[in-house]
Amino acid sequence: MAKIALRDQIRTSRNRLSVAELGSLGRDLAEVVTTHPVVRRAATLTAYVSIGTEPATGALLESLAAMGKRVILPIVLPGMDLDWGTWRGPTSLAPARYGLLEPVDRLGVDAIATADVVLVPGQAVSGTGYRLGQGGGCYDRALTRVPVGTPIVCLLYDEEVGRDVPVDDHDRPVTSVATPTRWLDLRG
Repeated sequence: MAKIALRDQIRTSRNRLSVAELGSLGRDLAEVVTTHPVVRRAATLTAYVSIGTEPATGALLESLAAMGKRVILPIVLPGMDLDWGTWRGPTSLAPARYGLLEPVDRLGVDAIATADVVLVPGQAVSGTGYRLGQGGGCYDRALTRVPVGTPIVCLLYDEEVGRDVPVDDHDRPVTSVATPTRWLDLRG
């Protein structure tokens, strides 16, 4: 119940953002992410196509492509696990379940292990790196395949960082958070 209440609180806050604010914050987020040294060194990154009032990733995807990065995006499987496909611009995406846009190619569930940096969505992250997602467990399943030492970065708004996130046994922590104003390393 605590996770449901926190999700409702975050969604209410996000729904107050205007379209103009979403665009501006998305551009700022792209700047924070693409200027970080760990991203500049990476050859392959995971990312995602944002929906609704999530931190916008359109500018980020374009910036990563302009930098020559290989970007792989999630594909939600029927069992709520994640397959991955290559992002090659908006024409490489197709409408999918849950209102998502997903890549048309398939790389397999283990493709996440090829990423040098894993960028993930979320609704909140605790000070110890525990992430609150949408509740389906897709990313928690996928993160079990990420090699130890690979940076896992949750993209959020500033006020969603350092929240008291309830933790279950299956939850996987992230190592960092990126917001429109900062990159925060949570590894101590």
